[in-house]
Amino acid sequence: MPDLAPPLVEWYSANARDLPWRRPGFGAWGVLVSEFMLQQTPVTRVIPHLEAWLQRWPAPADLAAAAPADAVRQWANLGYPRRALWLHRAAVEIRDRHGGIVPRDVDELLALTGIGDYTARAVAVFAYGDRHPVVDTNTRRVLARAIEGRSQPGPPSRRDLETMAAILPDELDTAAVVNAAAMELGAVICTARTPRCDACPLRDRCTWRAAGYPDTGDDRRKQARYEGSDRQARGAVLKTLRDAAAHAIPLAEMLPDWPDPLQRDRAIDSLIADGLAEASDGLLRLPL
Repeated sequence: MPDLAPPLVEWYSANARDLPWRRPGFGAWGVLVSEFMLQQTPVTRVIPHLEAWLQRWPAPADLAAAAPADAVRQWANLGYPRRALWLHRAAVEIRDRHGGIVPRDVDELLALTGIGDYTARAVAVFAYGDRHPVVDTNTRRVLARAIEGRSQPGPPSRRDLETMAAILPDELDTAAVVNAAAMELGAVICTARTPRCDACPLRDRCTWRAAGYPDTGDDRRKQARYEGSDRQARGAVLKTLRDAAAHAIPLAEMLPDWPDPLQRDRAIDSLIADGLAEASDGLLRLPL
């Protein structure tokens, strides 16, 4: 296996973007909130929402004391609004189980609502400096190309963590930098469609480049288009509730001109099932 750590560390030290969660003293709560928001959402959209969120709720206990509806409203147009409810529930659990301090242990983090393997490890590594492999979509693409010679990674698996763990240095600080550098490289250089291979610090160690950039296919699951989807209908219902007086509206007046009434009703039902909306006395409202 090629030794990727030294060039990754050197490149990252000179090229890392200045992002809020990378600044000294940002704190475990800020890292946790940023990881929730960054799931399937571009960095540029996240930053202003993150800053507003932490200004309003600078600690888990502050969010835990708020109503779930406040979290949904503050989430605004970030997408996948269930993340707002999960983050609120996680804040309550942090307050009640951990004295208001975001836990450091990966298993304790995994026990919180809405936190999966990636987020738990990201908090432990980037907030607390522990040594764990952290693998996101960008990292998986870097590993697939540099080590496996594939043009795109396969579906996520536990093997990704094993591969990343194998390239991590023993030193805690350096291991955290290598985790961050692999993500950064995948985000800005080793991109999915137009990789900038000539600017890549791994170009002389990349198996895919050495093989002549073969197209090995892409068997990842494709995301359904947003226009006309149930996701779009759900987003329209939530926006209507956020904008309404008292964040409630008669069910009979919810999106009367939506082109597919059955889709609109399906969206309403799914939001109620997910706890993102409540219906009573003919009204649909954000959760209290």
